[in-house]
Amino acid sequence: MDGAEPKKTALYGAHVRAGGRMVPFAGYWMPVQFEGINAEHLRVRSAVGLFDVSHMGEVVFRGPRAQDVVQRLLTNDVASPPSGKAIYSPACRPSGGIVDDLIAYKVAPDHFFLCVNAANRDKDVRWFVEQARGECEVSDRSDDYAQIAVQGPKAPDLLARVFGDGVKGMKPFTFTFLTHRSHEVLLATTGYTGERGGEVYLPNDAAESLWAELLERGQDLGVAPIGLGARDTLRLEMKYCLYGHDIDETTTPLEAGIGWTVKLDKGDFLGRDALLRQRESGLTRSLVAFVMEEKGVPRQGYRILVNDQVVGAVTSGAFSPSLGVPVGLGYVAKPHDAVGSVIGVDLKGLRTARARVVEPPLLRRSK
Repeated sequence: MDGAEPKKTALYGAHVRAGGRMVPFAGYWMPVQFEGINAEHLRVRSAVGLFDVSHMGEVVFRGPRAQDVVQRLLTNDVASPPSGKAIYSPACRPSGGIVDDLIAYKVAPDHFFLCVNAANRDKDVRWFVEQARGECEVSDRSDDYAQIAVQGPKAPDLLARVFGDGVKGMKPFTFTFLTHRSHEVLLATTGYTGERGGEVYLPNDAAESLWAELLERGQDLGVAPIGLGARDTLRLEMKYCLYGHDIDETTTPLEAGIGWTVKLDKGDFLGRDALLRQRESGLTRSLVAFVMEEKGVPRQGYRILVNDQVVGAVTSGAFSPSLGVPVGLGYVAKPHDAVGSVIGVDLKGLRTARARVVEPPLLRRSK
């Protein structure tokens, strides 16, 4: 989509009317903030916020062999969980490099609904079709859906007001199909913030009315629209990977600290041999979370030093509104990746600021 005019989601008009600052992102005009990143971040941590994530891609696999195809494409196991489960997983090249990280919704063994990263949509679809080898139907349905994420400790209350009390009994990473105002919607108890809540997939022409209803019915809960800026700081505090920053085709799930998604015993899948070799030979680096102990905000690409030697690079960084200090993620060579290690972040050659590797997530609290 290089050089093309960004697309508008079904909620673009609502964002403009609400005063959202719109920026091009992954081929779409998206709101980066409304009332301010810090305020929006803390609203999600304390109350409830609405995110427009309609830019994300949706790919559907249908047919008697759909489960076999998705099982081969993903590192995680999609065969063992029952229908109605949402499964987070990378999809890898034979090299073990990550094509994308996504959520697979298992509607039935012959029907999978995958949510992929917006910037990877076209690449993913090409890869999926190529690797499916005609064994099942693979269709890009991204333009058919809007998606609204409802996140925060009060999100279950808001979702229950709109979709019924049964929503509160749903376990994490499950989903169901509901009818709302004559439209079929998929409601999933997933998210990208570390908070409770859900994500709603629905037709584009139903998005603005649901967005308005959620805002109206959640006024006493403190609901408000949230932009991409706070979405980034929220996920960073949880050490949730962002594709194109913390993971890409040069990194593996084992290095990224999401090895729990790699089921080497499930049978063959793309990247299995490479990941098995990497596990057996041992990692040479890993993605760490760190907290700055001296002034300075880490940014992607900044060098990580130990005793003036380069041992890694920052992949994500920002000021953490919850912790009150700058934090970051980055790949660090062993043994400097150990929790408690002191590292230095080279601030564009101006100076080196001290940081400390910490156990993720960076934000820890009782729910």
